[in-house]
Order: sequence, then structure tokens, then C-alpha cells
Amino acid sequence: MDGDWIQHGKVRAREAAGEIEITIDGLTTQARYYKPLIYEFFRKAWRGSRPGWGEFSVEIAMDYVGDPPWLDLDNLAKAILDGIKGYVFQDDAQVARLLVERRAGERERITVVVRKISEHSGLGARFQR
Repeated sequence: MDGDWIQHGKVRAREAAGEIEITIDGLTTQARYYKPLIYEFFRKAWRGSRPGWGEFSVEIAMDYVGDPPWLDLDNLAKAILDGIKGYVFQDDAQVARLLVERRAGERERITVVVRKISEHSGLGARFQR
């Protein structure tokens, strides 16, 4: 993905080729910490595309160092989706595909990749006869 990074505090994002990639440096076990952090980034720094309609795919990866943190991934996903709602898509009900994973990494961070799903891609198109 190419594109210039926009940064505000611990959050940075870039947009290219129909994708928005967001990274958040550091980890905390409090999922509720992420919603206002992301919301503030979009409110103060983001000058990219406006929220879209249609269906979206969201991939969230939590990279950790050492022992995995005690953080429920479903709570993390909800906080992140609430933070980007109104900036990337209109409502989190537009998320048709959601992948959330915890993985060992070289540094502690969260990476979010959001893609618009075209009418002819995704799981629905694969299973239609």
C-alpha cells in the first residue's frame, strides 16, 4: 500500500487503492481506551475520504511482545469499529466481514485495514450459484 501517513499522537493512517490502513502504537488491556483515541485522530487529523456506503471488510491485528495481553478481542473490535464509524463508513452494520487476531510481533501495536467490498467479491459472491 502506498500513500502518505497522517499521524496524530499514537494513531496514524493512510489511504491508497481503496483501502484505509490505521496503526495504533502500544497496547493496553482496556479496550475502551481505543475508541476515543481513534475518534480524536479522525476528528483532528484525518483529511482523507469521507464515510462510504455499501459493505466493508475490516481486518484488525493486535501485535504483542512477550506474553499475550489479557484483552478480549471482541471488545477490542467493538471499540475500534465505534472509533472509525462516521469516518470510514456510516455505521458498523456495514461491516460484512470482520477478522480479528492476536499475534506475536516485533512491537506492540494494533493494525486495522478497511476495504470496500464490491458487489462481485466477498463470501456472498463465492457461494451464489
